[in-house]
Amino acid sequence: MLDPSQRHALLTLARQSILAGLREQRRVPCPDLDHDGVLDTARASFITLRTSGNLRGCCGTLEPQGTLAEGVWRNAWSSAFADPRFAPLQASEYPDLDVHISILSPLEPLPALTEDELLQTIRPGIDGLLLRRANAQATFLPAVWEQLPDAGEFLRQLKMKAGWSADFWSDDIRAWRYTAESFGEQRSA
Repeated sequence: MLDPSQRHALLTLARQSILAGLREQRRVPCPDLDHDGVLDTARASFITLRTSGNLRGCCGTLEPQGTLAEGVWRNAWSSAFADPRFAPLQASEYPDLDVHISILSPLEPLPALTEDELLQTIRPGIDGLLLRRANAQATFLPAVWEQLPDAGEFLRQLKMKAGWSADFWSDDIRAWRYTAESFGEQRSA
């Protein structure tokens, strides 16, 4: 668990990354910062951006790629400028931008051989879920339970996100769960 000052440092770092991207019109390397040991540990993260309550970008990694601080810096830029679902963020959008950070636990493999076993294993409202089969994969962060509280619908939507039909199941699907410490700010109305 991060304390309030560590959370504030990460939110500030995410905003600095986005501002640097707006100013430089390119990805800028993470600056060398002096922060405590927790932010220098290897942790995976996602950054979710919203404007006026609407999703504006969400990018991250499921496994650590550098320190937590470096991941937040990189994922904030990617969420603002490289999420393929959205055009790059414009400076006019920045004042209304809400930044939300999810720090992920390590992936835990789930030994579910059937869809029913998986539904009995996942913990609604707690688990993020990763499904992978061959070259296709998809994940939902734990926060998605707020929009999809039914486990069956959560799983159907995740399969469609992976490019499969809602009723598809195969014995070569692999599943992992993770939890997330999530926090953010809300500036827009």
